[in-house]
Amino acid sequence: MLQDFKKFIMRGNVVDLAVAVIIGAAFGRIVVSFVNDVLMPVLGMFIGINFTDLKIVISEAQGDLAEIAVFYGNFIQAVFDFLIIGLAIFLMIRAISKLQRKKEETPPPPPLPSKEETLLTEIRDLLAGGQKTA
Repeated sequence: MLQDFKKFIMRGNVVDLAVAVIIGAAFGRIVVSFVNDVLMPVLGMFIGINFTDLKIVISEAQGDLAEIAVFYGNFIQAVFDFLIIGLAIFLMIRAISKLQRKKEETPPPPPLPSKEETLLTEIRDLLAGGQKTA
């Protein structure tokens, strides 16, 4: 059973998937930071709204009880995160597919003529050369 598990883990697809998940998580953190720290403050400045402050208060804070609220501003930021990640992945896949198309578009070299075709061409050339001297 241990050998089967080792074979499973060492398969190329599993290792590639693990690398993709790790890179994706790191990329996600970068995008979240970009949206929260760069994009949303600028957008909030133009609109005049701080999205992290947007909320619907269900129950005000009373004594030791904290305020109960729906923070829909955080949801708006999560939607922006998703859209930016989606756009980045779309652009990356589009660039990769363009590179693959360029590789496919280069036509293969024409096949070499067969021995029969080469011999027939030589005979033709010899016959044509012989008629010119006569």
